[in-house]
Amino acid sequence: MSRLFGTDGVRGVANDELTPLLAMQLGQAGAYVLTRENMHRPTIMVGCDTRISGDMLANALMAGICSVGANAVYVGVIPTPAVAYLTRKYKVDAGVVISASHNPVEFNGIKFFDGEGYKLPDALEDEIEAFINNGMSGIRFPIGPNVGKIKYRTDAREEYINHSIRSVNVDLSKLKIVVDCAEGASFYTSVEALRELGGNVVAIHNMPDGTNINANCGSTHMEELKARVVYENADIGLAFDGDADRLMAVDEKGKVVDGDQIMAIIGNHMKEKGELTDNTIVATVMSNLGFFLMGKENGIHMEQTKVGDRYVLERMKEIGASLGGEQSGHIIFLKENTTGDGLLSALHLLQVMAETGKKLSELASIMEVLPQALVNARVPNHKKEKYMEYPEIEEAIRRLTDKFAGEGRVLIRPSGTEPLVRVMIEGKDQQMIENDARKLAELIQNIML
Repeated sequence: MSRLFGTDGVRGVANDELTPLLAMQLGQAGAYVLTRENMHRPTIMVGCDTRISGDMLANALMAGICSVGANAVYVGVIPTPAVAYLTRKYKVDAGVVISASHNPVEFNGIKFFDGEGYKLPDALEDEIEAFINNGMSGIRFPIGPNVGKIKYRTDAREEYINHSIRSVNVDLSKLKIVVDCAEGASFYTSVEALRELGGNVVAIHNMPDGTNINANCGSTHMEELKARVVYENADIGLAFDGDADRLMAVDEKGKVVDGDQIMAIIGNHMKEKGELTDNTIVATVMSNLGFFLMGKENGIHMEQTKVGDRYVLERMKEIGASLGGEQSGHIIFLKENTTGDGLLSALHLLQVMAETGKKLSELASIMEVLPQALVNARVPNHKKEKYMEYPEIEEAIRRLTDKFAGEGRVLIRPSGTEPLVRVMIEGKDQQMIENDARKLAELIQNIML
């Protein structure tokens, strides 16, 4: 049986794979595992993105939390990084976010933070999963006055906005900013924060109705934002995903600036100001080769991890790094928050623009983005980790690896959140790498289906 937890919590189609029953069980097991050593009645904070299934799953989850004697604090629609921050600020015992991030509306997910605002290590997730698989054996269910209760808070998002502004208090009065909120959790927080700092803000996709989250908008669908930035003669476009833990940008010419470029811009600025701890940035193996070359040219050490912002964070904690992230736009500023934070990333990027007076296109030229092709092979979810067990696939990967050795690279990995095997190739010839990546993805898909 495949593992319940992926790289970013438990994900699945809501009311099918991720049912209210499973949400309740996750609430029960999660609350028990995360708070069993407490000498007081524990409290767990719960927030969600704008998906229509969020209320259903949040209430089921909180029922599970209360059934093991813990209290829940429901903060409603709020970005994932806000829950991480507020878990620490309010000194609650754990936090949970109901979100499927950049995925379509039919998906949802449940991810946990410990009392310090950090995502859980694999061992704790495995322990939660074991209780669910064993029918909650060993967990006590109290009765009478020992059952937990739910408290509702409506002020939490203002606390997060204030924290973000305190962290990066920059004057944005000279910048015109187009913000794509992905019809998601940032629809209020990002727009309000940028306006409070004086920005001339044009907000798009900031009218969520429960069904339109990530629908042809946000950080994974940037065509409209690119066109709107040019049309508005804006200085920058900012694109969040559904739960606002990642950021992608668009320069004044309508060209995408991805997570690698954003980290390069901010990292170099931090280095010049003496704020980049040990002149080190932590990134994953999926970062563009151009990013690593940029680091070498500018005296920045690059630490590499496997894919997933949780692994970036683990390495950052180990070495005390202040900046790390992913090409996809998950960027962590560890002195300010404990997870990827789209709003903090946006404010830091805008700060570089405001303090240098440079256009984003000029700042982004600090690194050359080498040609990269990424093609997904759709496979059964329970098979996605086993692609190397097929001899024909293994041989095809070996041949491509030999072909691009010295002039590029081949990276194959299963998605942590979707039923996909991702094929990524970097090289000098865009047409060649796209063709090779497509052929390999088709091979993987045909063999594994």
